[in-house]
Amino acid sequence: MRILLAEDEVVLCDQIKKVLMAEGRIVDVVHDGQEACFLGATESYDMIILDLGLPVRDGISVLREWRSTGVATPVLILTARDGWSDRVDGLDAGADDYLTKPFHLPELAARVRAALRRSSGRSNPLFQHGDVVFDTRHGRATLDGVPVDLTSQEVAVLSYLIHNTGRLISRTELSEHIYAYDGDRDSNTIAVFINRLRKKLGPDLIQTVRGRGYMIDAA
Repeated sequence: MRILLAEDEVVLCDQIKKVLMAEGRIVDVVHDGQEACFLGATESYDMIILDLGLPVRDGISVLREWRSTGVATPVLILTARDGWSDRVDGLDAGADDYLTKPFHLPELAARVRAALRRSSGRSNPLFQHGDVVFDTRHGRATLDGVPVDLTSQEVAVLSYLIHNTGRLISRTELSEHIYAYDGDRDSNTIAVFINRLRKKLGPDLIQTVRGRGYMIDAA
């Protein structure tokens, strides 16, 4: 799952990115509101973490522009402002959640996981398909109760397919959600990741629709 992190505090930004990447997320980082506005409107993200106090453009104006132009990506607002009116303004502008600084990183990670579950219509953090169980909280899989070692890219592919269970996903869409903005997006490598996942988790989990893409059937 791919996340845009718009935060101008470099140390905090690095801490957040590290926590999210440890859970198998792909994280693009920007440090000002103008760049955040552009990427949020033009790139495919599953979640956006937006600081209100960004330079160049403040987070509220960025969020309002996204919502007015139809960007529906879930947004978690970060801010050092602790007044209730600021929280109301952020939520009314279109935010899905709100976290006041300082905060504990595990709480932020939990709120991100919850937002991703809500956006995909999932309530249970554990996904099970036959003998395969995938913990969306930590990006860990087991087969017949035995832990399966997955690479970060394999986790990204599997996580996106699971969060979109029952929907056909094209190679292009997958590549947009498993590579960073400055990454080398090669949709041809998607087939390689799918084949590796089948070898590790069994051939029946991920279905191929020839010429169209991949999907995980709803249970």
